[in-house]
Amino acid sequence: MCGRFAVTLPDDAMAQLFAAAPANDMPEVPRYNVCPTTQVAVVTADGGARRLRPMRWGFIPHWYKAPNDGPLLINARAETIAEKPAFRAACRERRCLIPASGFYEWTKTPEGARLPWYITRADGGPVVFGGIWQDWGEAGATCAIVTCAANGQMAQIHHRMPVIFGADDGDSLSLWLGEAGKGAARLMRPAPDETLLAHRVGVAVNSNRASGAELTHPVEG
Repeated sequence: MCGRFAVTLPDDAMAQLFAAAPANDMPEVPRYNVCPTTQVAVVTADGGARRLRPMRWGFIPHWYKAPNDGPLLINARAETIAEKPAFRAACRERRCLIPASGFYEWTKTPEGARLPWYITRADGGPVVFGGIWQDWGEAGATCAIVTCAANGQMAQIHHRMPVIFGADDGDSLSLWLGEAGKGAARLMRPAPDETLLAHRVGVAVNSNRASGAELTHPVEG
């Protein structure tokens, strides 16, 4: 699962990194507590050209009559994405990349307290989520992050994790975006254990109103 993340790369850096033309209405950065239903930066390949554009994080199926007409779909499970009516067309035709600096996940104490962790790439590069998207009326373009079973490292924190790429995984990025033909399904797998690093952070991030770089700073315990 992925329910919060951080984005610190400027728009021009993201555009250059993914060779994408940026839109003029990108969300402000840096943001250290990106929450569902807000606008996020997304890379798409449309007609042979990559675009960096804003989308609402929270995929809206075409049959919803309003954005809140059903469950909030921020994640799509890799195991069922090709069969689920909400996702199957987007899985075939509208895959995207969602760049982040890191993401949050939570463990629980025996008493039920939620303890947040911040997860980044071990190589220091951006975390690039595999996503799907589609347009929906007044909400515009909407997206969801594709998730898979956790690798051995992430399983100590949560049983699910996002499908993750590196910004330098050129062949995988092209395949996911549909630029390199078919076969993207094989990319919907856990990243190797050594890909990520995780550290505990303060409980301030448990609030979706919290902000600031200190949310990502390590704490003991």
